[in-house]
Amino acid sequence: MKLDRRSFIKLMAMNSAATAAATLFPGVSFGAWSTTEMASGGILWKKTPCRFCGTGCSLLVGVSGDRAVAVKGDPNCTVNKGLCCVKGYHSIQILYGKDRIQKALVRKNGKMVEVPVAEALDLVARKMQETIQVHGKDAVAMYGSGQWSITDGYVASKLFKGCIGTNNVEANARLCMASAVTGCITTFGLDEPMGCYEDIEKADVFVTWGNNMAEMHPVLFSRMLATRKNRTHVKIIDFATRTTRSSLAADRSILFRPQTDLAVANAICYEIIRNGWVNWDFVNKHVSFHKGKTNIGYGTEDHFKFKDKAETVDFNALKLFLKDYTPENVEKISGVPAKDIKYLAALYGDPDKKVTSFWTMGMNQHTRGTWINNLVYNIHLLTGKISSPGNSPFSLTGQPSACGTVREVGTLTHKLPHGVVMNPDHRKMAARIWDVPVENIDPKPTYHTVEMFRALDRGDIRFMWIQVTNPMVTMPNLRRYRDGAEKEGRFVVVSEIYPTPTSDIADVILPSALWIEREGFFGNSERRTQHNEQIVPMPGETVSNTWQIMEVARKMGFEKQFPWSEETYIEDIWNEYIQFHDSPKHRMAPFKVLKERSGVQWPYVNGMETKWRYNAKYDPACKQKDFDFYGKKDHRAWIWLRPYEPPAESPDSEYPFWLNTGRVLEHWHTGSMTRRVPILHKAMPESYVEINPDDAARMGITNGSDVKISSRRGSLVMKAMINGRGNPPRGMVFVPFFDEKYLINEVTLDAFCPISKQPDYKKCAVKLERA
Repeated sequence: MKLDRRSFIKLMAMNSAATAAATLFPGVSFGAWSTTEMASGGILWKKTPCRFCGTGCSLLVGVSGDRAVAVKGDPNCTVNKGLCCVKGYHSIQILYGKDRIQKALVRKNGKMVEVPVAEALDLVARKMQETIQVHGKDAVAMYGSGQWSITDGYVASKLFKGCIGTNNVEANARLCMASAVTGCITTFGLDEPMGCYEDIEKADVFVTWGNNMAEMHPVLFSRMLATRKNRTHVKIIDFATRTTRSSLAADRSILFRPQTDLAVANAICYEIIRNGWVNWDFVNKHVSFHKGKTNIGYGTEDHFKFKDKAETVDFNALKLFLKDYTPENVEKISGVPAKDIKYLAALYGDPDKKVTSFWTMGMNQHTRGTWINNLVYNIHLLTGKISSPGNSPFSLTGQPSACGTVREVGTLTHKLPHGVVMNPDHRKMAARIWDVPVENIDPKPTYHTVEMFRALDRGDIRFMWIQVTNPMVTMPNLRRYRDGAEKEGRFVVVSEIYPTPTSDIADVILPSALWIEREGFFGNSERRTQHNEQIVPMPGETVSNTWQIMEVARKMGFEKQFPWSEETYIEDIWNEYIQFHDSPKHRMAPFKVLKERSGVQWPYVNGMETKWRYNAKYDPACKQKDFDFYGKKDHRAWIWLRPYEPPAESPDSEYPFWLNTGRVLEHWHTGSMTRRVPILHKAMPESYVEINPDDAARMGITNGSDVKISSRRGSLVMKAMINGRGNPPRGMVFVPFFDEKYLINEVTLDAFCPISKQPDYKKCAVKLERA
C-alpha cells in the first residue's frame, strides 16, 4: 500500500496498532487474533514478552486447550501499553508451520536420518570430546543468538568458558549491537543505555540517526508520533541515507552520504562550541577528553588485530580538532547542506529543549561503529543532555534478548556475566560461582564472529554448534563462510525450529522448543528483564536450548556444574546467574518479582527499578551529587576525538553504486519464522532491489524487471522496486535480507569496526545490469 505523508502520519498515530495493521493490509482479518469475543469463549490469557525485535513488548496470548489461538497487547506493560506491531499480532503462528523440526536428525551416508534426541545428544557430546582430544579445546565453538533465552546463553558460557576452558562463544548480536557495547564502554565504562522508553513522552526533539523506526521499531515510533500529537511543539528529525516511511512521518528528513555521519556529528559539536551552547557546569564536573588511534583499518584480512590506546587531552585539543569540521567543509564531504547541520546543532544546543537520539544498525553496522557511537554521545555530553528524563542517547536493539542474553550474560568471546575474561578478579568470581578451577577460564579472548567463521574455514575450528540463528544467510561475504563450513573435517550442529540454509549444512539437527513452548527470560533495549512461562506444550521431541546444552555438558562429565532438575532448572539457573550482578550497579530482580510483572528494569535496588542511570536523583549507585559516571575510574564520561575516515569500499567506475541492506516491517531478520506466517508472507512475498527512479530510467529498468546486482564477491538476480515504500538517492540501491532465495550477503563485504568487530552491512560497492 502506498501512502502519502499526511495519510501515513495519521495512520501511524492511531492508538490501535491492530487498526493500523488492518489499514496497511486491507482484507486481512487481524481481529481474529485479538478480539474479546474469543476471550468470552473460554480462552485463557497469559502474558509473555514478544518474540521479535528488542523493543520488549509484552503480549497476552490466548490459549484454548494445548494451542495458542489469539494474541493481544498487554495493557499493563509500560513498553507497548497494549499495542502490537503486525508481527506481534501474528506471532503465535510461527509455532505452527507445516515443516516444523520436531525430531533430531543426523547425517548418515550423506543423508539426514531421524534419530531419538538422546542419541543425537550423545553424538554431539562424543564429537566435542573427540575434537578437543585431537585438536585442542579451541577447536570447538558455540555460536548463539540474541534470540536465546537468558538461561540458554548462561549455560553455554558456563560449559564452554568454565568447564571446557575455551572462549569460543559468540552470538549473532555481534552483528547487530557490538558497536553499541563498545561505544557505551569507551564513553561510560559500563554497557547499556542510561535512559529508558519514558524519554519518548518527555523529549521535545527526536533525532533518528540512520534508523527506520517506523518499520523496525513500530511500537516505539507510534509512541513518538503520539507524543508529537499531544505536544505539538515536538519535532522528529530523520537523519538517514535513504528515504523511508520514517522520513515521511518526520518533520524534517536530512540525507547524508554513507559513512559521513562521522563528519556531521563532529560538525554539530563544532557549532555547539562556536555558538556558546556548551553546558559548562556539566562539562567541568562530569566530562574528560581523550583521543585514540586513527587510520585503524577495516578487518578484511584474516587474523586482523587492533587495540586502541587512549590518550588524555583537554577541551582546547577538542576545539582544535574540530576546526576542520565546519558545516561548510562537512557539506562537501557529506552532501548535507550547512544550514541543516546548523539546524541540528541548534536543536541539541537549545537549553530549553530535551533531546533524545535513537539509532540502530545504521550507526552500529559501520566500519567506525564505535566512533560514531562516541560522537553522538559527545553531542549529548557537551550539552549536558543525558541521563535525565527526555535527554537520552539510545541505541535500540533488534532481537528480543540481544541485551539480556548477549550483553548481560556475556556470550561474546571476551565477556563473562559480570566483566571480561582478561580481568583476574572477574575470572575468580566466575570460577567461584561456577564451581570450576580459576585456571579453567582462559584470560585470552579467541575469535569474534567474523574471525570465528574464518577459523572454521581455515580448520582452526573443527566443531561448531549453532543455536537458533541463521549465519548461512546473515554472514557478510557469505560464500566464503558457507564453503568453509562444508569442508571435510568440519562437524556442524544446528539447533533450530525450521529448516534453513544453515540447517542444510548441518551434520546434526536438534529440534528446539520455541518461545512460549518453554520457560525463560528475555532482556530488552531499556534494561528490562522479562520472564516468560511455558504456555503450550513442546511439540514432538523438541526440547529447550538450555536443556540441550545441559544434557551435553553432563554427558561430557560436568554433572556437578549442571545439577538442576527438569522441574526447577530455569529458576535455579536464574538464582545462580544473578549472583554475578549483585551490586547496586546491576542488581537483577528476583525470580518471584519477574514472574509477577511484565518486565523489571535493572539496576533493581531496594525493590525499585532504576530508570535513569548515572543521575543521583534516580540511580542509587551514584556516590556523587547530581551525576556520577561510576563506570570510569575518574567518575567522568569521556568525550572522544574521533575523525571522519572513509569506508572500506566505495563506488568507482566499475562498481558505481552503494549497496545498503536491511529489514522490512513484515519480516524479521532472515524470515525463517515470519515467512511461514501466511499473511506476512502474502504482504511481502519476496525480496527486491530498491532503485532510485532516475537511475532506473537512465538504465532502462522498470518496476518488477529483473536486475543483476554484482560486487567483487558475488552476484544475484532479483526484481527491481521503484517508488516503493523506500527510495534511495541516486547512486544507491537497497536490498532487504529476509529472503533466503536471494542471498544478498554473497555480495556484501566482511569489513568490520576494528574496536567492536561488528561488520558493516550498509556500505559496499556494486554494479547493476539489466538481466
